[in-house]
Parts: sequence; structure tokens; C-alpha cells
Amino acid sequence: MGRWSRANPVTASGFVIILALIATALLAPVVAPYGANELDETSVLAPPSHSHFFGTGNFGEDIFSRVLFGARYDLLIGFGAVAIGLALGCTLGALAGFLGDPLDELIMRVMDMISAFPGFILAMGIAGALGPSLRNLVIAISLVNVPIYARLMRASFLVVKRSQYAMAAIGIGAHPLRILTWHLLPNAWTPIFVQATLQFGYAILDAAGLSFIGLGVRLPTPEWGVMVSLGIERIVSGEWWVSFFPGLAIAVAVMGFNLIGDGLRDLLDPRRR
Repeated sequence: MGRWSRANPVTASGFVIILALIATALLAPVVAPYGANELDETSVLAPPSHSHFFGTGNFGEDIFSRVLFGARYDLLIGFGAVAIGLALGCTLGALAGFLGDPLDELIMRVMDMISAFPGFILAMGIAGALGPSLRNLVIAISLVNVPIYARLMRASFLVVKRSQYAMAAIGIGAHPLRILTWHLLPNAWTPIFVQATLQFGYAILDAAGLSFIGLGVRLPTPEWGVMVSLGIERIVSGEWWVSFFPGLAIAVAVMGFNLIGDGLRDLLDPRRR
């Protein structure tokens, strides 16, 4: 493990960041000095101090505690969005690449239609139509990312289904379902796995953006995007800490997943070794 860390310091640092965030999410009730929605009316918009490490917000809420609890929601949003998008996109891409035309043409044209819209704008439309909530936010982000996974899986299948082991399985009369699940899927996962890691960070970023404009999670949920939106108007009056620390948490989380994704891409792609 130590040798691997020294050989891949970028990837290792990404893992450290994400493990720290996961630990923060799990231990938030123990580590946080205050409750997520606990208010101190005597310390409204107080600057960072020994009693409030990140200061307090508009209603006297402890920003440090809410950032810790917010890790739970943002990691949950990222995991849910990636899991749903991955399941739908990989299923459609595998069917398109394995079965070929006319299903391939139909699925890919639908993916083209979805991709024709800018991702965040489409997520705004879906979230606005479904209504602001945690569940709808996850659905909106996951649907936008379906074409990414579908195209990657289809491209991988077009390569692996012409491989010698796939041809051998066909030659001995193996059932198509067995060929799909035992021979093709395990060998088509590498680019999907790397992309899913990168999309995890983008999902957190999109969730924060949608919550920032009021189409995601609503108060009093301690989600980082909502917290940034609460403090954005306070920057000009000098209360920079209200939005700075939640924004910093978003940046650190996205950076962690990007470092892991870039490292895994270099590690798993033999052309980059």
C-alpha cells in the first residue's frame, strides 16, 4: 500500500480526501459541536471564533456543524445520481452495442436528443418540472448523465464483442445472455468505472448549483449549495464566511473525486503507463 501511494501520489491524495469526507459524513453527529438546525439567536452572523469555528449564518446557525452534516447529503446525492445514471446508461449502451441495429440506432438517437441540451440547463428543466426535493434532484442529475454512460458502454461493447474470447464463446454455442454477462460486461467496465468516479464530483457540483438557484434541496436541509446561496448576498457587507466555507467544501469534494478519476484513468489505461 505504501509503495502504491508513493507511485501514485495524486490518486492517493484523492482517496484520502474522499475517505475523510465519508468519515465526516458518518461521524457528523459526534464531531459537530452543534445540531444541524440548532440556532443561537445571540450570535447571528458572528465571525469565525473558538466557539463557532466557521462563524454563524443569517439565523445564528453554526456553519461548521452544518458543513459537516452537509457532507451526508451531498455524498448521498452524488452516489444516488451516479448509481441511477450508471444503471440506466450502461443497460441501454450494452443493449445497443450487443444487439446492434435497429435497437442500436433507436437508443443512440434518443441519447443524441438528450445530449443536444446543455447538461445543467436540462437538469434545471427536469428539476423544475418535478419540483424541488432531494429525490427529484437526484433524478434530474442522473437522467442528464445517462447518455455519457450509454455511449461509453456501447463503444466498449463494439470492441469486446469482436474479441477472441467472445468469438470463442459464440463458437461453442454459449447462450447470448451468458456471453453478455460473463464475457462482455466484465471486460467493458474500465472506462465506465473511471467516468463514474469523475461524474461523482460533477454530480455534487450540479446539485450545489441547482440548490443554489432554488431547484434542489430546500431549507432547513444543510446542503452545501443551499448554504452558499444563503451567504452570497452577505459577501458585499463583509460576512464572507457564510458562503465561503460551504463553497470550500464543494471544491474539496469535487477535487478529491477528480484526482481519483484522473489517477485511475492513468492506472487502468495501458497507453498512459
